Amino acid sequence: MAGYSSSPALAAPGFRFAEPPIDDGAQASGLTFNLEAIALCLYFYRDALAGALRYYLSVAKIDAIWFLPDIFAMVCILAFIQRYILVGKSLVAILTLFYMAFALYLGYVFLGYFTGMMSSFKMIAPVFVGFCFCGRNFGEYRRLLAWIHPLFYLTIFGIFLSWRVQLPWVGFAYETFGATRQASRLWWAASETRLAGLAADSTMAAFFVFITFVLTSARRSLLWCLFWAPIGLYAIKLTTSKTSLGVMVIYVVCLVIIRILPEREKFPMLRRMSLASFLSILVPFLLIALFAGNGLTSISKGLFSLQDRVNNSWQLPFVYMSDLMPVGFVFGCGLGCFNYPQLLFSNKLSYYVPVDNFYLGTYLMFGPIFLVFVVLSIVAIARSRDIYKLSAAFAMNLFTITVLAYGPASGLIMLAVAFSDVFGGSKREEAPADVAPLAPDVNDLVSRPA
Repeated sequence: MAGYSSSPALAAPGFRFAEPPIDDGAQASGLTFNLEAIALCLYFYRDALAGALRYYLSVAKIDAIWFLPDIFAMVCILAFIQRYILVGKSLVAILTLFYMAFALYLGYVFLGYFTGMMSSFKMIAPVFVGFCFCGRNFGEYRRLLAWIHPLFYLTIFGIFLSWRVQLPWVGFAYETFGATRQASRLWWAASETRLAGLAADSTMAAFFVFITFVLTSARRSLLWCLFWAPIGLYAIKLTTSKTSLGVMVIYVVCLVIIRILPEREKFPMLRRMSLASFLSILVPFLLIALFAGNGLTSISKGLFSLQDRVNNSWQLPFVYMSDLMPVGFVFGCGLGCFNYPQLLFSNKLSYYVPVDNFYLGTYLMFGPIFLVFVVLSIVAIARSRDIYKLSAAFAMNLFTITVLAYGPASGLIMLAVAFSDVFGGSKREEAPADVAPLAPDVNDLVSRPA
């Protein structure tokens, strides 16, 4: 899946493919080199088509296939240990693995159930899929990108279809680790129907419109981007996901700005935008300081969900942690706390509050050591020359202002891909930057008439 396909379907007009040199990372065995690409592809298709897949796998009595991506995630943990600990001797990788194991134990203490701990392990395992992209240029995974591309159209088609047709999996209930979960039902927000399309919920449907657009637009012409962006935006509007809609609008504006810049300005601008996106970490604190109480709803009733995050989602977990596990302010409260494992498998269900912010939610689970990881990730982004990882960091930082992004797993994987070079980089990333960000990747393409 990570091979060097020369399919012309990925090329923009006026470009043709050139075979890129293979770096040290690409000289790994076929299994380990392709493993992370296969796992990411499986997770993307499972999450993007979750509603339909859950329903039809259950009807066909082959529900076990649902867990195939999780098996690949487990193997990715072993690949991570082999690549970056046993061979790479990365101190950051060693500390990350050991602290995750410690956080898993803390989570077991906090949740109080073994099933909760197993759910937390399943929740965090996909992060290693993204980490396994460390030192790899994402643009070299051409077959993976070719498989991601159709998901953009499939997701839009599913949203439009659910706009007109009552799909059979809406409201379908299923069991996971003994807990019953349900594909989201249609409901109305501000007189608009919230549509989930082929996915299990509307937020995930909207996420896949924008994230597949981000990953596809890097290889597409500006004309393609300007044609499909409004269609994607309209599809997201039908899901009523304000976060994805806002992120998509910002991304498209930045894409156009970068495309019209002189060639030598493109990559530096993308890197600056990616680094600036980390300022979004401060947004919850600013909103709490400025609008706690009823500050936002007094401006507009449409800001009720954001006001709820300001008053409850971003504050109450810290209040509850001071009662339940004060040591959590030093070590974190463990994997699964104030996340869906606590909602499904915990003796502290009455204290559950959805956090709705990736950085706050992860800080709660890991404690102050997570801040060190964030700083190291920012340094890695500052050194990265991978336009896909930089674009993903920009998009995901904005998306996770109001989304926890731990379940389904694809959001967590994309964050891990964006920050993966924190464990070390490839030699290629030390070469001069000659890429055209948010445009056809000239590391993979040669700018001459086809």
